[in-house]
Amino acid sequence: MIARVLAGLVVVPLLLGAAAAPADREHIVFRFADSAIDESSALVVLPGGLFATTNDSGDTGRVFTVDGSGRTVGVTTWSPDPTDVEALAPAPDGDVWVGDIGDNRSVRDSVQVAKVPVGRGDRSVSPAVYDLVYPDGAHDAETLLCDPATGRLYVASKSWLGGTLYAAPAHLSTEHPNRLRALAPVLPVATDGAFWPDGKHVIVRGYGAAEIYTWPAMREVADLDLPRQPQGEGIGIAADGTVYAGSEGLHAEVITVPLPADARAALQGASSSASPSPSVPSSPSQSPSPSQSSSPSPANQQHSEAEEETERSWWPWALGGLVGLVAIGVLLRSLRPR
Repeated sequence: MIARVLAGLVVVPLLLGAAAAPADREHIVFRFADSAIDESSALVVLPGGLFATTNDSGDTGRVFTVDGSGRTVGVTTWSPDPTDVEALAPAPDGDVWVGDIGDNRSVRDSVQVAKVPVGRGDRSVSPAVYDLVYPDGAHDAETLLCDPATGRLYVASKSWLGGTLYAAPAHLSTEHPNRLRALAPVLPVATDGAFWPDGKHVIVRGYGAAEIYTWPAMREVADLDLPRQPQGEGIGIAADGTVYAGSEGLHAEVITVPLPADARAALQGASSSASPSPSVPSSPSQSPSPSQSSSPSPANQQHSEAEEETERSWWPWALGGLVGLVAIGVLLRSLRPR
C-alpha cells in the first residue's frame, strides 16, 4: 500500500506539470469561440465536421454544437440544474448521451444519464433521466462510453490509484435505479473515453496520457502520450479514426492526437508488443461490428516550434517534481517509528 501511495505522489506532480503546459501548435484544429464554453469537459465528434461539448459543474444542463472553426452553431438545453455534468458519449442513433456523473467527494447516492438530440440550431428538451448506482459505493467519474454496436452505456471511475470500468444494464429503466456492474480496471485519473468506430477498441484518457484497450476483453494494447494541454478532459474519435482531444478553459483548443506506430498496428490487428492486462470478466455486450477503422497519418513534426515551446514550458515540470519530492519526504518522515 505504501508503494502505491509513493507512486501516486510521484505521478500526480508529473501530471500537473503536463497539464500546465500549452498544446503543441502543430496539433491545434480550432479554439472554442464561444465565451460560454469555459469548462469543456467532454468531446464528441459529430457527422458533417461538427463537434459537441458540455461544461462541467456550475453550468446549466446544455450541450454545445460547434463547427470546424470553433463557432457555436447549436445549443441543446436539457436541464436547468444538473449536479455535475462531466461526460458525453455518441449514441448509435445520432443523439448524444449526457453524463451527470461527477462526484468529487464521492457522496452521491446515484448519478444520472440522459440522451439528447444535438446539431445545428437551438432546442430545449425534456429527456428521460436514468439513475445509475454503483455496486461498491459512490465514485467520482468523468468518462461515459456508449458501445456503437449495442448502445449499451459504460462508466469509468476516476481515481489516482486506478479506475474501474462499470457496465450499465442493457435496458435502462426510469422506474428504479439501474445497478452498474464492475468489468475491468482502467488507467488512473480517467477524464474521458470513447469507442473506436470499428467497435473493437476503446480509448480512455487522463490529463497527459491515454490507453487503448481491445473490446470487449479490455486488454491494453497501446499507450500514448497526449499533446500538451492546460487541463485535458475530452477525447473523441471521428468516423475515419482521427482522434481529437479538448481541454478546459476559456477559448480552449481542440487538437488532433497523433498515434504512435504500436497503436496503429494494434488498431489494424497486427501483433503488438504491449503486455496483456490481467484477465477480466467478459462484457455482456453483443459482438462488436466487424467493420474496419482507418487510422490517421501522424501530424508533421515542426521541430523548431516544439523545441521553442519546450524551452518556454520547462517550469511546470520542475515545479511538479519539487512538489513530489517534498510530499515523499513528508510521508517518509511520518512513517518513522516514534
